[in-house]
Amino acid sequence: MRQSTLCDRHSKLFEEQEAPGSRSFFTEIIASISDIKFGKDGRHILSRDYMTLKLWDINMESSPIATFKVHEHLRPKLCDLYENDSIFDKFECSLSGDGLHVATGSYSNMFQVFGCFAGNDEGTILEASKSPNRRILPTPSRPGRSLASLTRSRTRRGNESPSGEINGGGSDFNSKLLHLAWHPAANVIACAASNSLYMYYA
Repeated sequence: MRQSTLCDRHSKLFEEQEAPGSRSFFTEIIASISDIKFGKDGRHILSRDYMTLKLWDINMESSPIATFKVHEHLRPKLCDLYENDSIFDKFECSLSGDGLHVATGSYSNMFQVFGCFAGNDEGTILEASKSPNRRILPTPSRPGRSLASLTRSRTRRGNESPSGEINGGGSDFNSKLLHLAWHPAANVIACAASNSLYMYYA
């Protein structure tokens, strides 16, 4: 009786297989999940590791239905990030209430918003600041679709070097946007950067 009350066995295991020959010293560190959120529909899960956002369907355990590359431009700098402990930063993630967008933070007080519709390769990059720099990347003319429309695995690139293109320099690893939340009903994102709280309405 007592044994049946223990939560020491999983009912589902969501795990993406590594590509052959891709393992390195940093593999487990950058693949460590820092945040996870259920979608409002109860069918989808959004996870955040150091390099990416991954969107999972609870009925598909073998691979995510979408991967959004957030920090791919930092891959050549993993040694430096390990030395200054930035590689251990824990960024949160969030889904919009309507299931059409996902968001996560980054360095230089930036955060990125990706659309969950077919054909969308990149996202919108915003800076949490009193005088924010903003870059809206082009999105397809087709209407947005809900999470349920993502039936195949897709990879979203994100901006190759968001802070470099916006600020004209490298990432500021001392200014990081770790915490953000999406309003459950309205299209509003709250972001915490340093000792300030910012709210954005799209």
